[in-house]
Amino acid sequence: MDVIEALQTRRSFRAYKPDTVDQDTIRKIVEAANHAPSWANTQPWEFYVASGQPLENLRRRCVENFRNWVAMEPDIPFAKEWPEAHKSRTFKMGAARFETLGIDRDDQEGRTKLTENNFRFFGAPVMIFPCMDRNLPQWSLYDMGAVSQSIMLAAQHYGLNTVTAIMMAAYPQIIREELKVPDELSIVIGIALGYGDAESVQNNYVTERRPLNEILHIQG
Repeated sequence: MDVIEALQTRRSFRAYKPDTVDQDTIRKIVEAANHAPSWANTQPWEFYVASGQPLENLRRRCVENFRNWVAMEPDIPFAKEWPEAHKSRTFKMGAARFETLGIDRDDQEGRTKLTENNFRFFGAPVMIFPCMDRNLPQWSLYDMGAVSQSIMLAAQHYGLNTVTAIMMAAYPQIIREELKVPDELSIVIGIALGYGDAESVQNNYVTERRPLNEILHIQG
């Protein structure tokens, strides 16, 4: 798979087969992603990976927190407010997903179960948590985004699928305890990794992209 094909075909998978991913493949993916650019070659990233029993422990504890209404406090805070255009695209995506899944607008139980799927890490057999030092500036978040995208593209090369979501890192203290992440590191986001279940209704909806004339501005 070439880079353009990987970019155009990558999408978020929210249901996975139980098939395991061997550590050698995980190492190859992260090794490839490690070539991502970073400000002044700071390479701010570290990766904590969970599979097997440690991942099951994370799933159980995160779901318990969610069901018990424990406040979500990710190390990188949620946005307080989105601009109207961004908010509109989010609502449109949400409505389309609910329709695909057959969840009515007023079906609170169905919506709650859908949200809970984040804390089950969508059934993925591997979770990757990119981390960076708490004292680094916002510039480094750009670098973390670049290396995370590189992980997702490298996964494509090896026939794997991914989804990234801040909700999967919404309970960082649990992740710290289970994966021994040092306190000086911020857990930036979660990346689920595995073999996506193409037959699952969860993976039937694909988001639209904004047209080029809306986002590209060329002078000269």
